[in-house]
Amino acid sequence: MASRREARRQAIDILFQADVTGADGPGVICEWEAAGRPVAEFARELVSGVTAHRAEIDRLLERFAEGWTVERMAALDRTILRVACYELLHRDDVPPAVAIDEAVEAAKTLSTEDSSRFVNGVLGAIARDRA
Repeated sequence: MASRREARRQAIDILFQADVTGADGPGVICEWEAAGRPVAEFARELVSGVTAHRAEIDRLLERFAEGWTVERMAALDRTILRVACYELLHRDDVPPAVAIDEAVEAAKTLSTEDSSRFVNGVLGAIARDRA
């Protein structure tokens, strides 16, 4: 069984692949499984949730990412933000601080130091607005 952190990373990988190939998240999950790559249940839930709420999430990201459109964001940063934003908005079982910390850590590990600051700033503003 994958940890939640591992499942988040898996969801980020799946949604990133979907983003850059123009596929949808559930379709990428099917491709992974057909190739023998198991997908954690929590990753499935995140992919499904981001897919279902993507328009709402993207509107919120544009509102709080001052001077940035979602299309102008780096694809990986956009994907990390979408996952964390879904958790902030729709996952009562994930504390806001955990969603933000996990996203910042993913950005540090997978993207750039500047990306981690950007992700932290956008998600912090969203969390403050939601509080």
